[in-house]
Amino acid sequence: MTKSTAVRLRRCHFPVWLIPFLWTVALGLWGLSRQHSVWRDEAATWQVALRSTGEIVCMLEHVDAVHGLYYLIMHGLFECFGPSTTVLRLPSVLAVAVGAACVAALGRRLAGVPAGLGGGMAFGLLPSVQFHLQEGRPYALVAAGAGLSTLLLVAMLQGRRDRWTYWAVYGCTVLVCGLLNWLSLLILPAHLSTLAWARVARGTWARWAVSSTAATTGAAPLVLFSRTQSGQVSWIPPLTWHVLTGPAVLLAIAGLGALLDRPRAGRLSAAAVGLPLLAVPQLGLVGISLFKPLFVDRYVLFSLLGLALMTGVVLGALVRAVSRWSWSASRWVLPAAVAVASAALLPQALAKRSPQSRVDDVLTAAARVERLKEPEDAVLFVPAARRDTRMVSPHAFTDLQDIALEETPERSGTLKGVEWDPARIRTEMLARQRIVLVTDAAEVSKPVRSAGDKTKISTLRKYFTPVTDEQVRGRRVTVYERLTPGRPS
Repeated sequence: MTKSTAVRLRRCHFPVWLIPFLWTVALGLWGLSRQHSVWRDEAATWQVALRSTGEIVCMLEHVDAVHGLYYLIMHGLFECFGPSTTVLRLPSVLAVAVGAACVAALGRRLAGVPAGLGGGMAFGLLPSVQFHLQEGRPYALVAAGAGLSTLLLVAMLQGRRDRWTYWAVYGCTVLVCGLLNWLSLLILPAHLSTLAWARVARGTWARWAVSSTAATTGAAPLVLFSRTQSGQVSWIPPLTWHVLTGPAVLLAIAGLGALLDRPRAGRLSAAAVGLPLLAVPQLGLVGISLFKPLFVDRYVLFSLLGLALMTGVVLGALVRAVSRWSWSASRWVLPAAVAVASAALLPQALAKRSPQSRVDDVLTAAARVERLKEPEDAVLFVPAARRDTRMVSPHAFTDLQDIALEETPERSGTLKGVEWDPARIRTEMLARQRIVLVTDAAEVSKPVRSAGDKTKISTLRKYFTPVTDEQVRGRRVTVYERLTPGRPS
């Protein structure tokens, strides 16, 4: 970008954020349906969004309270536009695009147009961001809110919006993020670091303290109540050095940007905003995980806004270095960098847009059931959580009786329903001639744990024989027929 071009952009107040926004939307719309596949995490969103508001509230009393606001938002969208992979994922596409636009606006304010454009374009290309760009879960929405709250903070620190109205909007934005995922409150100590670095006035400290306290207080009931459902995260393993490699690499890249930015205490700079935004949530989650294993990178996806901002600083420094040699050549630095990065990350981008990028595919398994079922067949799910196949595609299970189910997920306020005791399940199975079993494919299956699941498997092995067995995209659909008397199992 030439000097005259940059001057013209500033004079006409060109919306630099618009280019990364449209770029990210285009990335998100590319392969949005992932060949019409939905995996188990998205299936949870889908099946809950299909329920009534009352049923959702009832479920939140037992499970997934931490995602309650997101489920209600998706319920409203499904009610308005109907359930589909587009409606499921488009909010995440738009949210990541908003995050990219915020990075661009921050970069332009703090380090110039090239840094803003470079950082905004980089955000949508980050592999972790590309994964959640097309994911029907709340983490992209949190990233958008984190970007907006950080942009508001910077605008207020620069003296353009330092009024209580804007601080109230800031607090509400942080609160909404906290209600979508309360670990996003880690953005507050990140902003605290920025305030300390910039050495803001006492009045600004007071306004930030009031806004952040109000947001934290508003999210506190959710934080406390969700702790009663902590069993949902019991699958998260303890921290290992291998897990910490990723955050270390990210911090090293951001550190390079900070060196190039040459931040000084008492001055608001890109490094004063971007480095804490990346480091504090990552290190904060590591600290929490020392006491309770919680380190999952998607929980702090919003911290990658800081990485993108610091990447923009590096690209801006590269543009300035080239401009000293040739102004005409400097205009091609950003397009060339984006092209090279896109080409280098193309294999990752293609992989993340394929069904194989996820553990399984609920829709394909449901289609297999619909094709293989016959009148008067029964159906079983092992483990019971695989009942999400039926919850997402109920039409595929028409005329199939779920013989292990005592109380439906909707009535029981759960994700997988309540099943009969093992003796009742065995009796129901022995009264059937054909049973369709939906379970995990061999490569992703885990040993059965519940007594009911063990009864299902042992009864099938002893009294039934498989006649059809299909494994596709992480799920397995097997049709069993009852053995004739006297025939060995």
